[in-house]
Amino acid sequence: MIRIAVQAKGRLYDDTMAFLSEAGIRLSASKRALLVQASNFPLEVLYLRDDDIPESVASGVADIGVVGENECAERGADVDVLKRLGFGRCRLSLAIPKDEAYEDISWFSGKKVATSYPGILSRYLASKGVRADIHVITGSVEIAPGIGLADAIFDIVSSGSTLVSNSLREVETVMHSEAVLIGHKGLSAEKADILSQLLFRMDAVRTAEDRKYVLMNVPNSKLDDVLDVLPGMRSPTVMPLAQEGWCSVHTVLGEECFWDIIGRLKSLGAEGILVLPIENMVP
Repeated sequence: MIRIAVQAKGRLYDDTMAFLSEAGIRLSASKRALLVQASNFPLEVLYLRDDDIPESVASGVADIGVVGENECAERGADVDVLKRLGFGRCRLSLAIPKDEAYEDISWFSGKKVATSYPGILSRYLASKGVRADIHVITGSVEIAPGIGLADAIFDIVSSGSTLVSNSLREVETVMHSEAVLIGHKGLSAEKADILSQLLFRMDAVRTAEDRKYVLMNVPNSKLDDVLDVLPGMRSPTVMPLAQEGWCSVHTVLGEECFWDIIGRLKSLGAEGILVLPIENMVP
């Protein structure tokens, strides 16, 4: 059995649970239990506050954990970063009142900056030779300048809409972050084997992201032209149809090139194009 610590609530909870579900891990939907065991895999989920996850993994209370990269950087816990998970992307940035003139980082010298991430901020300012008064608060950091509590803020930014609604503007991006899978150092051989199985499933989910399975009917006379524009993982699958002179072509397309290629296929005579989502793809 391996124990994974995940956020009990907050911005990473839904994505983490969906990711585990896509990896075939079946869990109870109850949020009241602190510890929930999967019904079909040797894994149990420990629900914690996000800022408690790095230390719980470092100390061995949990074997692995899903947490924002920013929390790992702030806590400085001695853990292994096993995998970047591709969701929960954000950035940690310095923001000031929108009407303030700003030229460079020296603006922050002598200013009071409100943040929930004093460790990351202090290291960054020190690297720039800037001395500021860091005011630590938890929650609603963005309101600090508006109520006179601080001159600026250092906080998580996703879309930037919260900054705009509080008359702030982003002036320095300090780090980019996303959800990561972290691991305790020195797992037993048994737990390392279970982790390997879980990573295999996660890789299959990540490989399938933003990919579509495409089937189409193609006249034999246009087959070579169609194959020339398909970037299949190795080569497309081609099968004859009952109707003479036609074949069925199956391939996988990435979302970044999907619509461009579909348009070209149509112009080459492909018909009956069927597009299916891919749940998992074993690399």
